Amino acid sequence: MTYENQEDNQKQGGNHPIPPPNQFLNDELQYDQFLAQQQSIDDESLFEGDGEHYHLSDLKRQKQTAPVEPIPSKIEDILIRLEDEIGYKKSFDVSVREMTIGNTRIAMLCVSGLVNSGIMLEILKRLTFLESKDLGYDALHSFFTYYVPSAQVRKEEDWNLMIASVLGGECALFIDNQPIALLIEVRNFPARGLSEPSLEKVVRGSRDGFNETLMVNISLVRRRLKDPMLRYELLRVGTRTKTDVCIAYIDDLVDKKLLASIKEKIEAVRIDGLPLADKQLEEVTINRAWNPFPLVRYSERPDTVASHLLEGAVAVFVDTSPSVMTMPTTYADLMQHAEENRQTPFVGTYLRWVRFIGIFMSLLLLPLWLLFVLHPEYRPDLLAFVGPKETGEIPIVIQFIIAEIGVDLLRMASVHTPTSLATAMSLVAAILIGDIAVQTGLFVNEVILYMAIAAVGMFATPSYELGLANRLIRLILIVTVALFGLVGLVVPVTIIIIALAMERSVNRPYLWPFIPFDLKSVINILIRKPMLYNRTRPNIMRPQQYDRMPNEDKN
Repeated sequence: MTYENQEDNQKQGGNHPIPPPNQFLNDELQYDQFLAQQQSIDDESLFEGDGEHYHLSDLKRQKQTAPVEPIPSKIEDILIRLEDEIGYKKSFDVSVREMTIGNTRIAMLCVSGLVNSGIMLEILKRLTFLESKDLGYDALHSFFTYYVPSAQVRKEEDWNLMIASVLGGECALFIDNQPIALLIEVRNFPARGLSEPSLEKVVRGSRDGFNETLMVNISLVRRRLKDPMLRYELLRVGTRTKTDVCIAYIDDLVDKKLLASIKEKIEAVRIDGLPLADKQLEEVTINRAWNPFPLVRYSERPDTVASHLLEGAVAVFVDTSPSVMTMPTTYADLMQHAEENRQTPFVGTYLRWVRFIGIFMSLLLLPLWLLFVLHPEYRPDLLAFVGPKETGEIPIVIQFIIAEIGVDLLRMASVHTPTSLATAMSLVAAILIGDIAVQTGLFVNEVILYMAIAAVGMFATPSYELGLANRLIRLILIVTVALFGLVGLVVPVTIIIIALAMERSVNRPYLWPFIPFDLKSVINILIRKPMLYNRTRPNIMRPQQYDRMPNEDKN
């Protein structure tokens, strides 16, 4: 907080006005300490009194737990430590270039596969032209200020942070008799090209999707959100992997308590690494129980992530993953797709309803049909035609279980099948398994029909994780209906609804806007409104600004 920001501080509810600097003209250090004290008080009071105990001081104490380990001043000592700690002279990709510039000895450390060789070559060329008179009495200052041709150069005094930065793709420049390293930005990670996400394809819209490189992913979102309030905060998780985790949000939209809660959960993770990236991070922070339903939304589309950020959500990027987590999320949000917003409002509403019907059919169609077959007394007269004339050699419920497992096997086989053989596998599944199984009397025609409808509904679910969770619930309902009849359908569905109503995604109700009920938001879920009619952000985000439309008086 600075003197120029006093007006902003008072607008945001700050209770500690900052006096003008002329009150501390005789003691500049005293004035700096006063500013730090007021900032600390503001940070403490920012989250007090809300019953959730999210204090920034707790986060600061967590960050300061690791002691600072100084960097040796002698290059010989540095090289010895590098041999012991990161395998210098054993690992072939750990490179050290020793040089003497003028009368000053230097050494450059990098991981060869993670740096841009062209930039490294330009730096070496520039350094070779230097003479002793060019460096002066302070070689560190000369290198830092004048002679390292890179856009980003910073000083680092902590050995552990320096090692982590080098293993992350930066180059460390050591100067003899200096306990400080210069970290040079020369990262160049191997990455695949941009392509459309296979799970989130649209007929109209952008074709670019995230890849496994963090810088590329945040650039794709920044390209769509040229908002100066967009923030990217970088954290590192894992004592061994030191995985880069980026928290993205719009500073004047996001709920501060929501942001503090997410940061606190991530910073509290104590684990050796996240080799599987975002999914492991979700398990250790958000979804720690055996709940099959996803509590965050995954997306590989930059436009989808940008839309969530504009609503006040928080996005979490994890390096080496092409998926981005957006939170909080709800069950209704997981059933929406970008294609609905790429069409006209009327067509988008129609597509949304078709998708909703398909999802609920995939969840309840098979248990209801099985109930009507096993207990005809519950079957309405309008559905008198429902039910097989012959049950086959295997009981109906066993047929459903075998069909469910068979569809899962086909799905897993399609993932591991080369593209050139995918068509042949589809023919085998459709003709040999389906048709021949019916002809031999092992399966009933209606079982195959309704199983196919349920499978199509599952594949129409935008969220892959939600589709798998619905499939497990459907399998449970089939078994309970076969054992207990109508009670086996009503009781488990009621228990599941109550459990989901009690579930929360980052302290937000999972079944919102139905539980708790919000009529305006329910209408927005059921009907895809025109852009100019959708003027407010979702209440569940608790954004700082509810109005989507800019205030023209401020422009």
